[in-house]
Amino acid sequence: MVEVNIRELRKQLAAYIARAEAGEEIVVTRHGKAVARLTAPVRPRPQFPDLTEFRASIALRGEAMSETIIAERQDARY
Repeated sequence: MVEVNIRELRKQLAAYIARAEAGEEIVVTRHGKAVARLTAPVRPRPQFPDLTEFRASIALRGEAMSETIIAERQDARY
């Protein structure tokens, strides 16, 4: 947490905004008392779509890959 008075904030606003974007908390003071706080906005995590219906819509043909691999290994040994 960094405390900065309004005059200093006005002089170097871009630098303090960059620090807030980087995750630092900036407390703005007037006459030694906190009047505002700069922080980076809380961004919600993107929600991934439910793929249950999509997966159910895929039609698989042929035998399972695991069965194919097991058969190939057995054929290669003998």
